[in-house]
Amino acid sequence: MRHRTWIWLYLITLPSLTNMVHAKEALSENWNSQTTAIDSKSAISKEIIIQTAANGQAEPTKSTFIAGDTPSSFYQRARSYSTHPESDPPRYVRTLSKTGIDTFKNLYWLDVGLDYRVRYEHRHNDIRRSRITTDDPVLLRTRAYLGIKEILDPLRFVVEFEDARRYNGKFPKDNRDWNEFELIQTYGELYFKDALGRDDLGNHRPIRIRGGRMAWETLDRRLLGSNQWRNTTNNFEGFRVTLGQESNDWEFDAWGVQPVIRLIDKFDRRDKGQWFYGAIGHFRQWSEIITIQPYYMGLIQDDDGGTRIKREIHSPAIRAYGVVPNTEVDFDLGAIYQFGRDGGQKKSAHSYLLEFGYTFQQAAWKPRVSAFYGYVSGDRDPNDNTNNRFERFFGFGRPWSADDYVIMENIQAPKIKVEFQPHPDLQIDGGYNGFWLASKTDRFNNLLNGNGNNHDRSGNSGSFIGHSADIRARYRLTPHISTTLGYSHWFNGGFIKNRQLAKLGETSAGTDFFYVEVAISAFK
Repeated sequence: MRHRTWIWLYLITLPSLTNMVHAKEALSENWNSQTTAIDSKSAISKEIIIQTAANGQAEPTKSTFIAGDTPSSFYQRARSYSTHPESDPPRYVRTLSKTGIDTFKNLYWLDVGLDYRVRYEHRHNDIRRSRITTDDPVLLRTRAYLGIKEILDPLRFVVEFEDARRYNGKFPKDNRDWNEFELIQTYGELYFKDALGRDDLGNHRPIRIRGGRMAWETLDRRLLGSNQWRNTTNNFEGFRVTLGQESNDWEFDAWGVQPVIRLIDKFDRRDKGQWFYGAIGHFRQWSEIITIQPYYMGLIQDDDGGTRIKREIHSPAIRAYGVVPNTEVDFDLGAIYQFGRDGGQKKSAHSYLLEFGYTFQQAAWKPRVSAFYGYVSGDRDPNDNTNNRFERFFGFGRPWSADDYVIMENIQAPKIKVEFQPHPDLQIDGGYNGFWLASKTDRFNNLLNGNGNNHDRSGNSGSFIGHSADIRARYRLTPHISTTLGYSHWFNGGFIKNRQLAKLGETSAGTDFFYVEVAISAFK
């Protein structure tokens, strides 16, 4: 299918950034944050979110309860750890009329943003690499955003630019860290504000139709995320339709897109042989107790002339989160099933996710303690005709481990987390995690650069991957500058030690990961 409509929209938006045509990769707009609490109380009933501009995982800060507020939105933010999608438009973007600059006070129709992030990492014995060594890379990322809204309604346009690079590293360039001069969003939108009337709280029910190159996050980001931690961004080309908005009692989101391939030395392009599509329902009528999100995602991939396997994956699922009435006990539950065909094999995979937490609202620092367990299936038998390995689509992997070692496949992961906020501008969290393979005959994807060295088909290497402890502090230095300091220690389990010995002839007890990050935004 040729996207003539989105190409037309693309050509309309392109002249506004002629000087940026040498560009490359995908950044993040999120649907799930359309009326985010950063701009208004209405984003969360009875809560205020103090946004932190430099959260590498795109998390708002902890909420503060305001007694007596009249709800103006059905939306309730999940309390679960690191599950909060990036806003739409992204957090660093502001409407010019709201910047406090008198010259721009009438420019209500123009969204702009300029953001720069630098992160130093110290990685000692990184298990993702093909040799045991110490690496000290410096990651740089620059983003710029321009959006036109309201003045031309129903027509709206967005262009977003990103430049991502890595220096001082020991390893070759890869598209996780490198994507120079790329347009990561260039889309047109038809926006009909009152198309579906209003909800019981008086909020408009709009219809939005987008076409072009887009990046966004939704649900808990585990299956569809722009990946704010990583230096580069997931993005897509195609169409997206949304009925309603985040503040409504219900919302429906659907898309049909082709992934954008991040090319290090060339302009990015869409994968013409792959389609990613899906639909999500958000039901918030009882959101002070529970928000329910049934959804479906699918992936169709051709064999590209025999260079890759042919796939058709279907994934129905449901998520439910909320707070137990008259308590401070919160929950976030999910179940996902996958079926179809995968390289000539039958596909049969599943995952379930459980998190329960408790917030000490009476304590000054509002600490939250939580317990999480995630199970994601792996292929049980490499010799049968069924593939049980879970397909993570385009999800965000880092919430599984602070080291960025674990992705959502073939994993069992119990976790304990503590979060607290000793100052309005300071957030601290830490945790302890354990990791086992769901199937000891299937792979641990990120180990030893893959290439067949990350699994043991016999199962003799065991299933225990390791355990880790981590701590992170995020501090808003000024309205324009935010900082993050983090440390994690990973203890290698038997599976990793056995695979390292088999491949490298040596092993290590574990790894150390330390990082310092500074993010600077042009607007408050």
